[in-house]
Amino acid sequence: MKYDVAVVGAGPAGAWTACLLASRGARVVLADPSHPREKPCGGGVTGRALALVRSALAVDRLPAVSIRTARFVDTATAASATVPLDRGTLTGALVVASRTDFDGAIVAAAARAGAVLVTARVTNIEIERRGFRLDTADGKVERAAWVIGADGANSLVRRRLARPFRRDQLSIATGFFARGISSDEVVLELVGNPPGYIWSFPRPDHLAIGICTAADAGPTAGALRARVAEWIRITGIAPDAPLDPYSWPIPSLSPRDFETLDVAGHGWLLVGDAAGLVDPITREGIFFALQSGAFAAETLASGCSRPDRWYNDRVQTQIASDLARAARIRAEFFRPRFTRLLMDALGQSHGIRAVMADLIAGTQSYRGLKWRLAKTLEVGLLWRLLQMRRTRDAL
Repeated sequence: MKYDVAVVGAGPAGAWTACLLASRGARVVLADPSHPREKPCGGGVTGRALALVRSALAVDRLPAVSIRTARFVDTATAASATVPLDRGTLTGALVVASRTDFDGAIVAAAARAGAVLVTARVTNIEIERRGFRLDTADGKVERAAWVIGADGANSLVRRRLARPFRRDQLSIATGFFARGISSDEVVLELVGNPPGYIWSFPRPDHLAIGICTAADAGPTAGALRARVAEWIRITGIAPDAPLDPYSWPIPSLSPRDFETLDVAGHGWLLVGDAAGLVDPITREGIFFALQSGAFAAETLASGCSRPDRWYNDRVQTQIASDLARAARIRAEFFRPRFTRLLMDALGQSHGIRAVMADLIAGTQSYRGLKWRLAKTLEVGLLWRLLQMRRTRDAL
């Protein structure tokens, strides 16, 4: 059988794309050898992300932790500041679900819509006269008119039909699952060497604790995990909990990368992490995975003459342009002097706490973020921010 669309990868991006296409009557095959499974990330799902899938998922019955607060810490000075996030409902500002449960619910929705699930790894993709041939690890062959790459940072579809990510376009997320312990707050520390942040996100039956930084920053995954282990000890966040290590690559693109993003070609589209659609500051990617999946499904169902161009333009204008703004301020965000100023501001300013709450919840875009911060800062804090910039510019 030849399918209309083959989706490679059954994470949120791929499963949601398959679900939407199948519900529109397309013949869809969804190939992945391991989903649903736990993923080595924070796993925060914003209210706007849950709103995208509400039509197909019973999100209110999804096992998840509703996050009430985000606590920013500076272990060097023992300072901390708490930002309220609670909106009173499970689908409020931020929830954290087991990725096995969340991803599994979307895969199940795709199957209900009529997508055919193939639980085998796609090992090769070849362009044929009228579509694509996909070879799988179990020896079977699938054919489709269109291929959608939803297979993550190491995407086979990207490697075969576009070009792989360079090392400088990747971050590494590594740390531990702390078993048997949970909470209703996320804990975050911005760090400058190497630039990135350490986090603890509570899932229903464990904490996902880790660090994320550029893959070419220097430290090995083992050295980074050792730093996370020390952070766990200092914060006392997971006393005596069994720790299971993990590591995973995440796209982390530059402003230029986002401005020249190429996520589609003749007969193929890339969605989610495979397309590089990850916030370069927070490294949040679930919303963009679902949004790009929806764009891909709408594009292929539209019947337009050049779906690849339409999809590429829509991703560029509605997703990549804002992520490029985040990439431009990423270096400033993790400078130690900015981190100290932010900690002071969080402790003194209700307005700054509101800005950070919206940033974590995904409701604050990077368009206008600097202006909102500047308007929100008290006069004394604004003066210190300006002085910090002048000092940096003089160096």
